[in-house]
Amino acid sequence: MSKFTSFNFDGKKALVRVDFNVPLNADFQITDDTRMRAAVPTITKILNDGGSVILMSHLGRPKEGPTDKFSLRHVLPHLIGLLNGATVKFANDCIGDEAISDAANLQAGEVLLLENLRFYKEEEKGDIEFAKKLAALGDVYVNDAFGTAHRAHASTAVIAQFFSQDHKMFGMLMDAEVANAEKVMHSAERPFTAILGGAKVSDKILIIEMLLDRADNIIIGGGMAYTFLKAAGNQIGSSLCEDDRLELANELVKKAAAKGVKLLIPTDSVIADKFAADANTQTVDNTNIPVGWMGLDIADKSIATFSDVIMNSKTILWNGPMGVFEMEKFQGGTKAIALAIAEATKQGAFSLIGGGDSVAAINKFELADQVSYVSTGGGALLEYFEGKELPGIKAIREA
Repeated sequence: MSKFTSFNFDGKKALVRVDFNVPLNADFQITDDTRMRAAVPTITKILNDGGSVILMSHLGRPKEGPTDKFSLRHVLPHLIGLLNGATVKFANDCIGDEAISDAANLQAGEVLLLENLRFYKEEEKGDIEFAKKLAALGDVYVNDAFGTAHRAHASTAVIAQFFSQDHKMFGMLMDAEVANAEKVMHSAERPFTAILGGAKVSDKILIIEMLLDRADNIIIGGGMAYTFLKAAGNQIGSSLCEDDRLELANELVKKAAAKGVKLLIPTDSVIADKFAADANTQTVDNTNIPVGWMGLDIADKSIATFSDVIMNSKTILWNGPMGVFEMEKFQGGTKAIALAIAEATKQGAFSLIGGGDSVAAINKFELADQVSYVSTGGGALLEYFEGKELPGIKAIREA
């Protein structure tokens, strides 16, 4: 049993760091509430125990101090709905007199949402005095923000030192994130297949290196596939390519071969004459993409090969789409891979979806409930898999 689930919050004010950094449209409506929904079980457990909850989060990247478009009051109505009408109050600041008095007057069963932490530059600087002011608002510190666990910010790492070991802990989301990441990292059932997409090889070098010691198959898709293709001597037209990483791509191919890891690169593409939803398209083999055309998705042969590997896997990690799935003409590859992962999961595989775009894709195709776990932390999960110690995790684990 985790420390959080066995802790009794009766009469306690729990200061909970959540990740409510959700996307808002022009009318300030939330377009994806995954991160907020993920925090509900932690909040509910504290309230059910007879405790009260003070929520801290950031939203966006405000550069000039308080700005209305980055105010967390925009998420308040949705939060009240998610908490089934619990009393949720809002403080117009995260430190200072109003926050102190609102926190002091908070009754059992009530929730207080503090204003955006990043309205203060001290938050991202990891300022100790700022962290101390935040810490003074609650009796217990709960970090449930996996999405920011890789940042050494005041509210995610520095603040923990102001609480005793038995009064600082992970929330239920953080517990689940860490447990699922550990399962893939250290006790993956084989065959273990990692599917990596996205634009750049340079963003994924460390995770590929780590996976070479753990995975049986590494599937490469998305824009970064074309760097590997060009490195192998193929004509890639105007496809995305990191020319300064060609040597590295070949090195990774050699390392995979030496370690007996299958590194799978797409063999065909859906190509376009421009980067646009209304582009002209055709399907070609990846040996010779015409000049002026660019690969924007994997095509049928690659889909068949990749799906076959996925269907024969027992552990699957997916980070990054296969193409520009936001445009309908180039979503076929990503959707097919998502469906193959869902099917493999149904047949008993363990599947972990991590990284913003993969999560967006799995939600777009309405398959989130057909995979084992969808991570809320893109950058944090990647750094965890790269073997880095995450400040937000270290701060709780250290006595």
